[in-house]
Amino acid sequence: MASWSEFAADEPRLADGIRLLLQQYGPGFGYLATVRADGGPRVHPVCPVITDEGLFCFVVDSPKRRDLERDGRYALHSFPAEESDDEAYVAGRAHPVTDQAQVARIARLGRAAPQVDWRLFEFSVDVAMLTRRGPGGLVQPGDGPGRSAVQVWLDPRSAHRGSDAAGVPDQRPARRGRHGFDTRRTAA
Repeated sequence: MASWSEFAADEPRLADGIRLLLQQYGPGFGYLATVRADGGPRVHPVCPVITDEGLFCFVVDSPKRRDLERDGRYALHSFPAEESDDEAYVAGRAHPVTDQAQVARIARLGRAAPQVDWRLFEFSVDVAMLTRRGPGGLVQPGDGPGRSAVQVWLDPRSAHRGSDAAGVPDQRPARRGRHGFDTRRTAA
């Protein structure tokens, strides 16, 4: 799985769009989905921290932290924007950060309270998606109202490469980004 930095280097405009939606209210804000022990979903609001080093999240002692420690799979969705229906989504695996110097650096950047029992996780990026609807978005002239533009990035090293969510092989020709990642866009 790719780090946020690898993804951002391959698709900088997509990464910037996702970053803007996750940080539209100042510090990062979004919904974190994790996998419960019984396989069901769990969703909580979180404050992700995006730096040049990666995509991080401080997670307090909670069911979602236990989910990440046990399973690691996550999905992160932007908080709804006030001015549009644009949305951002990333998914992959969460990994605990154990390097204390890095933890301290990210804690300063994210203004994480030292007296709270939190653990820092770095989120790798397997899938990244940005959907734009309406003014200021990626919708082309003539597309008409209600149309959206969806941009998707898939890490070529992930297990889902070459298939859609239902496991159907993707027959479209590959489009390679600057670093060789498949950047095919889904149909809007």
